[in-house]
Amino acid sequence: MAYLWPQDVLSAVETGDISALEAFQLLQEMDQVDRLAKYKDTSSSSNSQKRVEEILHELDSLIGLNSVKKLVREIYAFIEIQKRREKERLVTEPLVLHMIFKGNPGTGKTTVARILGKVFREMGVLSRGHLIEIERADLVGEYIGHTAQKTRDQLKKAYGGILFIDEAYSLARGGEKDFGKEAIDCMVKAMEDHKDELILILAGYQQEMENFLLTNPGLRSRFPIHIDFPDYNDNELLSIADQICALRQYKISQQSKLAMLKILNSLKNNEVSGNARTVRNIIEKAIRRQAVRLMSKTITTREELMLLEPADLLEVKE
Repeated sequence: MAYLWPQDVLSAVETGDISALEAFQLLQEMDQVDRLAKYKDTSSSSNSQKRVEEILHELDSLIGLNSVKKLVREIYAFIEIQKRREKERLVTEPLVLHMIFKGNPGTGKTTVARILGKVFREMGVLSRGHLIEIERADLVGEYIGHTAQKTRDQLKKAYGGILFIDEAYSLARGGEKDFGKEAIDCMVKAMEDHKDELILILAGYQQEMENFLLTNPGLRSRFPIHIDFPDYNDNELLSIADQICALRQYKISQQSKLAMLKILNSLKNNEVSGNARTVRNIIEKAIRRQAVRLMSKTITTREELMLLEPADLLEVKE
């Protein structure tokens, strides 16, 4: 007979089914199994926490985004404490983690969403933690019923992970008769029916996303986490330029940085002036300009092959 609990063993002694010595040996074995289980649980939790910290270090290595990093760590701490409370049989807060990302293009929204997916996977909130990135065209169909099917297909791909909808406000632009409303209704239903399998992140420009939330009274309450992604300042943009160049084994001199600032200042009041995508585009074009410039030389040094000169960047403006 298998004894699952210590009280079962004690009862067996009282009824004479086993001797006191046999009971002592069984209780020792139970204690060892219990210790091993606790060790494995602690070890697994420790390894998971270590992996989460490594992922958060990836977040910390991103330039700027200080307020975003702070909020992500708050979300991580909230989930961890709720799990600990659950173990102690305390009342827990519901894990509603659907989010709104507000900011201009190229300010790190997709990158942060991917990192969140990995964090949630390690914490057991999501089974896969992958990111499905879509926009209006991936959801809205051309005839009645088509939108619901397209939306369900995209939701199905995202189960176990994050569905990231860029320029989400475009779903509400056509008014009541637009098929975008059908996509929204379908997503809201999925948020209820598959609440433990899916996290939705709606992203877009600051003001447009605010207006979008006003189109459906229930949307704001379903997306309790709002994260603002500010434009990068000049110093952050130059740091991003250094980072991009280093990854590609190029160098950008101080004079070249001044040339880049000149280009960025010429884009002021443009929605793309303060983002990483603009910097990357400038550098990629500068690399091509540098290649054309160096073709006139029969022999080039390692330094010349790596250095982006001011003229390479300023040409981009033309």
